[in-house]
This record gives sequence, C-alpha cells and structure tokens, in this order.
Amino acid sequence: MQPLQGITVVTLEHAIAAPFATRQLADLGARVIKVERPGVGDFARAYDQRVRGLASHFVWTNRSKESLTLDVKHPQAAALLLQLIVDKADVVVQNLAPGAAARLGVSHAALQARRPDLIVCDISGYGDDLQRPGPYRDKKAYDLLIQSESGFVSTTGTPETPSKAGLSIADIAAGMYAYSNILAALLQRRIDGQGRRIDLSMLEAMGEWMGYPLYYAFEGAAPPPRAGAAHATIYPYGPFPTGDGKTVMLGLQNEREWAQFCTTVLQQPALATEPRFTGNARRVAERDALRQIIVDAFAGLSYAQVVQRLEDAQIANAELRDMAGLWQHEQLAARARWRAVDTPAGPVPALLPPGIGADENTRLDAVPALGQHTDAILAELGLDAAGIAALRADGAV
Repeated sequence: MQPLQGITVVTLEHAIAAPFATRQLADLGARVIKVERPGVGDFARAYDQRVRGLASHFVWTNRSKESLTLDVKHPQAAALLLQLIVDKADVVVQNLAPGAAARLGVSHAALQARRPDLIVCDISGYGDDLQRPGPYRDKKAYDLLIQSESGFVSTTGTPETPSKAGLSIADIAAGMYAYSNILAALLQRRIDGQGRRIDLSMLEAMGEWMGYPLYYAFEGAAPPPRAGAAHATIYPYGPFPTGDGKTVMLGLQNEREWAQFCTTVLQQPALATEPRFTGNARRVAERDALRQIIVDAFAGLSYAQVVQRLEDAQIANAELRDMAGLWQHEQLAARARWRAVDTPAGPVPALLPPGIGADENTRLDAVPALGQHTDAILAELGLDAAGIAALRADGAV
C-alpha cells in the first residue's frame, strides 16, 4: 500500500508549480483529480509538441492524474466542483489568479465550515493573503519574473550578462514547498483532525533558495560575482577545456585536494605552496592567472587523460552532458531508474521519483487525455448518462 492511498486531491491547476506539486502526491498514491477547461485544458498542454505531439512540460508534471473538464464559470459546473470538493476531497490545490478561488466559492474560508478537515493549498506569485496582501499581491507572476524578483538572475550568468536558469526553478521551488507543506498538513490532521490553509508564494520559495547569496551579501557586502558555469566563490571549481576540444568539470574543496591537484593532475607540485594560491580566498582573487595555468596544463591532454588524473588524485569531476547524455546516463541505467509511462501518444520513458527504490512497487500511471475521466467522475457524483450529455450540450463540461 502506498503512503497516500485513500487521499483525494482536487486541483485547479495550470502550468508548472501546482501540477508539479500534485504529481508528487500522485506518485505516492493519492487520487489527483485535475479540473481543466473544456476544449482547451491546462494551457501547458499547448506549450510545445516535443513528446510525440504532446507538450514536454505537461507529460513531465501530469502522470497518474484524472482529467475532469468543467467550465467553472458555468453555474451547474461550479455546483459540481463544490460538490466534488465537499464530498470527496482531502486536499484542494489551486494556482489560479489571486482571489479567483474565493470568487468560485472554493477558498479555505468558504469551505471551512462545511469541511473543517479540508486542506487547501493556494500557490501564487507573491502570496494571496487579504490580511497581509502586500503591494505585489495582484501582480502577474511567471517563473522568469520571479527568478528576477528574487535576485536569482542577478547571481547567475557571466559578468557581462545576467542569465535565467535553463529550467523553471521558481515553479519547481514553489511546487516542492507546496508538496512538503501538504504532507505536513496531512500528518497534523492525523493528530488533531483539522485542516488548514497553506499560502505558498513563489517569491518566498525562491527567497529560501537564495539563502546563501543573501547571507554572503549580508549588511551591504558585495554579492557573489557572476561566474558562468564556474563556482562564484570557490576556485578552481567549474569547466576547463581539454586538448581534444572537450570540457571537464572539476571542483576542489580544501587544501588537501589543492595539493593533490597540483601534484597529480597538473604535475606541478611547487604550485601547492606558491603564496598567491595558498588558501581559497587567494585562489579566487587570482582566478584568471590560475585558470591559464590549468588550461595550459590540460592543452596537451585528452579528456580521458585529464579525467584519469583527476580520479587518481581523488578530485571531484563530472562530464558536461547535454540532454542526449542524460537520456543515456550509465548510472541511471545501472540503477534501473527508468520506467515506461503511458500517454495519449503511447508509452514514453520516465524516471522513478527520487528516493523510490528500483524494486519498490511505485505508481507511474498514465498522463491523461483532456477530459478523459469526466464521465466517470460525474457518475460518482450521481449523474446519469442523460444528465452528463445535457451538461456537455450546454458547455458546462
């Protein structure tokens, strides 16, 4: 039996943050009913067509869910949504615009009297709290914008060019904190029988993730410099070219490793005690000169030779892989991390959730087609075939 088996989640979600949170709940066995707009659905369905005609974001974040189409602005559909939540939900998750859940009558305040054990998780860009709204409550918020507002973009990229992350880290951060807060609320409910409201903001999630650069820049100190793919405050730590045109990533953490690096990898043991390179702070200050020494030493070596020296010296290193390299990663294959997940376009590979053992019985059910489960869910609510057909003809579902 999976840990969340028997828990039902009703989610009014789109894009990434809320769908990523609820997919984690589904992975643990929760029944996740995804409410989508008839005919269109979650707009992330249309982001691209990279997975045999399906959108890459959608396939990633929506397996093991049921898709129910409701036009929640239609009176009959709105009544069905309320019935679904009151009768069946343990958890409601939504990342609609601030105030939208209240207007639909499915906010925590609206539902608390009828369902005091209900957990409601609201995900927004800046927080959706009427008591402490803040000046940004109603401001539109997308992942890149929150990366910028949180200071992340200012710390990422090259000295000349601030850069966003290559994936939706603000959405992912918010989704993971929503997931962990929902799990905590479910545990608390087992103790006191009470639900709660979770007000989760993308800005606050990213603010937590920015803790290191925040404290590095404490009381007006200079922030970590942008250093491309290299570490901003430890050196040498980052990418270096090899003589055959490849790139090796390597990282040093302490003086013992620095001495080993000089002796075994660079084969220049005198560098280990050279005053301008003793201690990380001096190496960071002299990074341009030190980088040239390393590049010159690697210029006559192939990638394989450099890696062998690094391994011999027990210096951490990695291959700079692209997406094809990740699909083919030997470690993931050796640990049996790949499974097949069904989709409307046929089965596709998917990684097991982190922490789930390869031999455990985990849930990796299909990615739903739009409205695939509408009739079955409405039947659970007491509607017959004629009633469902009438709703469909009226555009409610």
